[in-house]
Amino acid sequence: MTVSTFKRGLAVPTRKTATEGKPVELAPPLKQVVIPVNQHFGAPNKSLVQVGDSVKRGQKIADALSPGPMTVPVHASIAGVVKKIEPRTQSNNAEGLCIIIEAGGPEEDPAEIFMPPLDPFTCTKEEAFQRIREAGMTGMGGAGFPSHVKLSPPPHKPIDLIIANGAECEPYLTTDEAVISEKPHLLIHGLTIVMHLTGVQKAVIGMEDNKATLIPLLEQEIRLRNYPGDIKIGLCKTLYPQGGEKMLITALTGREVPSGGLPMDARCIVQNVGTLVAIAEAFTLGKPLIDRDLTVSGGACLLPKNIRAPIGTLLTDLPPAFMAIDYPRLKKILFGGPMMGFAVPTVEIPIQKNTSGIILMTAEETYRLKETPCIRCGRCIRTCPCRLAPALMHESLEAGDLDYAVTAGLMDCIECGSCTFVCPGRIKLVQRFRVGKGRLRARQAQAKAQAPKA
Repeated sequence: MTVSTFKRGLAVPTRKTATEGKPVELAPPLKQVVIPVNQHFGAPNKSLVQVGDSVKRGQKIADALSPGPMTVPVHASIAGVVKKIEPRTQSNNAEGLCIIIEAGGPEEDPAEIFMPPLDPFTCTKEEAFQRIREAGMTGMGGAGFPSHVKLSPPPHKPIDLIIANGAECEPYLTTDEAVISEKPHLLIHGLTIVMHLTGVQKAVIGMEDNKATLIPLLEQEIRLRNYPGDIKIGLCKTLYPQGGEKMLITALTGREVPSGGLPMDARCIVQNVGTLVAIAEAFTLGKPLIDRDLTVSGGACLLPKNIRAPIGTLLTDLPPAFMAIDYPRLKKILFGGPMMGFAVPTVEIPIQKNTSGIILMTAEETYRLKETPCIRCGRCIRTCPCRLAPALMHESLEAGDLDYAVTAGLMDCIECGSCTFVCPGRIKLVQRFRVGKGRLRARQAQAKAQAPKA
């Protein structure tokens, strides 16, 4: 099988050996969960429950008052009683409203809790997309974009290829590998559902070549089930950031997403393999997105593993026999991978729909060095997979020139961290770019507010 790739990129240490090949372990029953009301990219939700209310596992507990195209609801991940509704720190380091549910009450039949099963191939498309929304589906690769929106491109943006993203290029993380290994039938079923709803006849499952051992498993599933459509497997070089949508599209098709564009501008829709599995479960089981597979690893994690935990789980609520943390050696906590993840101040932050991993790092792993001035070596420019000019973007932001930073490519930056990784001055470039984007959005919002109304 041909191994494809994109231009530039990095060969970073994978550090996956601690959890590679390990099965997903189900988290023990919890005493509480802390569920953020807003876990998607779009309009904010409102709580639908009050303190003291009893809730069932799978019950909708938050949604927009006037559900629009960019909203998805949130569901209770355990049965119990709502104890608090209050702001808590979340994985993006911002305070957000959370619903705290304390476990309790009799065990319930899941068939009475979830939505009734729905055949995606016989129901109307409107019913199918409504099911995806009502199940709270968002992209589980990290962005949290509503799935029903991504799967509904405008008519003038024709799609001819669906890509299942199983590249998982971030170091430490092995969740997607475990999903492919343990649920190939649900992965392929979810992929065929997406193909049916979008009317696309071709699909590719994209993986890095460090997962080549999974190819026979997927090929057997495709052959035995005789799924409609043309489903192939695309093997890519193990190279960071191969799992980025733009990079994966280029590697598998040779197409490029234009500046300021989206995958649909390259006639593609990209969905994480975990999202496809969740979509399959939403139809076959009527199950909302209330559980999350993720990797917990790092030098300060005494029992590194892939786990399946209810949304809203705190690592500190898991028993030491299941999840043991070496607190004396713990120096840094990352939600997500070490290249694109967010450093958080405490372990007591809830798992969300887009939490692909939690990395508990020691001082040796953090590799913190003092920043020194840019020496204009150009390494960041030669490495950037989007072919931008990080050095110029940084220089412009330091000078307060947002407009030139945009010209140099600020809004096309995917924040992959490649430039930060290779910078000999250890300049935290990605952090600067995130702040710069925030300043630009604030300026745009202010200009909109000050604009005369028609």
